[in-house]
Parts: sequence; structure tokens; C-alpha cells
Amino acid sequence: MPVAHTVHVALGERAYDILIGDRLIEEAGTILAERFPGRRFGIITDAAVAELHLPRLIASLDAAGLGHSEIVLPPGEATKSWDLLGRAVDGILAARLERGDLVIALGGGVIGDLAGFAAAIARRGMDFVQMPTTLLAQVDSSVGGKTGINSPHGKNLIGAFHQPRLVLADLSTLDSLPKRQFAAGYAEVVKYGLIDDADFFFWLEEHRAEIFAGGPARGEAVARCCRHKARVVIEDEKELGVRALLNLGHTFGHALEKDTGYSDRLLHGEGVAIGMVLAHEFSARLGLAAGQDASRVKVHLASAGLPTRLADIPGALGSTDALMLAIGQDKKVSRGALTFILTRGIGKAFIEKDVDPLAVSAFLEEMRAV
Repeated sequence: MPVAHTVHVALGERAYDILIGDRLIEEAGTILAERFPGRRFGIITDAAVAELHLPRLIASLDAAGLGHSEIVLPPGEATKSWDLLGRAVDGILAARLERGDLVIALGGGVIGDLAGFAAAIARRGMDFVQMPTTLLAQVDSSVGGKTGINSPHGKNLIGAFHQPRLVLADLSTLDSLPKRQFAAGYAEVVKYGLIDDADFFFWLEEHRAEIFAGGPARGEAVARCCRHKARVVIEDEKELGVRALLNLGHTFGHALEKDTGYSDRLLHGEGVAIGMVLAHEFSARLGLAAGQDASRVKVHLASAGLPTRLADIPGALGSTDALMLAIGQDKKVSRGALTFILTRGIGKAFIEKDVDPLAVSAFLEEMRAV
């Protein structure tokens, strides 16, 4: 069995394993038949992933004698919409999948979020399996049960907490990612070091090239991120406290994604990269962290080919007021007060409530001029 790492997410009756290794898609039929005997599976994926990986998964399920149907959606962030969610749910029902059957989310974060939400609401709740095919999904979005779609008002504002029954992270799928997509996922890897594990960040500085090249450090990085996220999810499953730390860089990043129309102008991980730099620079501006820490973060992300400044985003951005309006719709906002994940240095992130919007606006205005 090609499983190199197993991470257990201990959530009582909702507990599940994350299996990490090479060629797990080829082993999926055997694994699923053993863990979920007698079930049928509805595979939700997108057209790009289907071309690369769906035939391998179908062959594996067929070899194990597992019944299945496929729902193929368009690729891209715009897929996280009411229309495509409806198409996914209708596909589940049209395939006559029963409540005891399972949905498989085969793809990146978009498919994982949408398929998980579809499973949460189809027949009032079905089990599902995450099979993440991007680095971002393997280290972040496939773990923890956050599912949902976007709204014109902001990102991920519609959804549900719905934990998967199993996560199969096939490292071989990462070999097919374009360099830009892999780099975008790497931003989420770096995030875990910046939150509360400075040693991991320093390890990444030493091993980034090997992670990108596909050496053993790649699997180790995925496993370390999953262990980190599992620990946080166990402590705060529904983001009522410490789990908000996982949103480091996301308040700025989500506003930038909305401003760029959830398009290829700015991938999610790229928005997070810029957002993490802004969070460190804003913290330094407030006298909370040393400026050299922000510079160190910026240099490392740039070395991975990631954007680190507002000026790195192609095309014109909207006004500062428009960005502030998007920030005001952030899911961490409480009673109208802004909440940011700020930092006292590398590995020292914390939750800051009631942040002065005028200070944020002035900071953004200055960053737009850089």
C-alpha cells in the first residue's frame, strides 16, 4: 500500500483519517471497498481534473466492483456558485444515489468546497470523501469540514460545516499541476509556519526547492500541514476561536479575490500570499512586529514565484473604499467590528478584534502607491 503518512482527525463519531502517498487514486477502489462496503459513489469533479485523473479513479472503482456515477463541472473559482451547486445536487439525485451512499470530491479546493456542500444538503446529508488533487487542497481545504460556495457579497459566505469520512491525498497528482498552481498552494503551506510554528517556516526556507521538485520533503510538508490543521480543527471545529488563526492573510486576500472577480488574475493562494505579507507589514506598522520579519516572509514567498505586492496583480484594482467594503463582509466580522489575524513575528500570529477601519484604509492606500 503506497500510504506514506496517516493523519487522524479525532472528532469522536465524526473522526476520519487523512491518507497521504503516491498513486492513491489507483488504490482508491481497494481502500473504499474496505472502509465503505456495499456503497455506491457519486464522483464530482471538473473538466480539467477529469481529463487527467478521472479514468484512473474509474478503473480503480471498477476493479473493486464499486458502483459509481460522474458529475463533471466547469473548472475555476466561478464554479462555486448557486447554479453549479444546483447542478451537482441534481446530478446526485438523478444518479439515484441514496443517503447511505457517498460523494467523492475529486479535484482542488473549488470542487472540494462545492462537492462537500452538495453532500451536506443532498438528501439532508450524505457522507463524502475528499480526493484533493492540488497542493492547496491537500494541505488545507480538504481537511476540517468547511464547505461552501461564493456570493456576490464575498467569498465562502454560503456553506456548512460537514466533515469528510476520509481524505485520500495522492501526491502523484501534484506532478501534473502548472507551476503557478503549485506555487499558489505553497502559500498555504507557508501559512502554517507563520501561524505558530516558526521552526516549520525555517525548515521550508531550507527545503522549498525539494518540495517543488517532488522529493521526499513534499510528502513531509503535506503531512505536517495536515497534522497542524487537524490539531486546530479538533480544538475548534466550527471556528468559534483559535481556528480563525488559519485565516492568516485571508482577510486581505479574499477582498482582493473579490475585486478581481474570482478570476485567473489572482488565484486564491496568490491572494493569500499577498495577504500574509500585508498582515505582517500592517502588524509592523502598528508596532506589533519587527519590519525584518515582514521582509523575510516577503522574500521567501517571492522566491516561490508568488506575488507579494498589490502592484503584482495584473490590471487595475478597484478603489480602496471597494476593498474596505469587501473586508467588511469578511466572515470574522462581529457586530460590524473588523477582526484580523495579525502577528508579533514569524510563528506568532494572534486574533485581533475591533481593528480600526481607518487605520486599515490608510494602510491599503499607502500599499497601493508602492
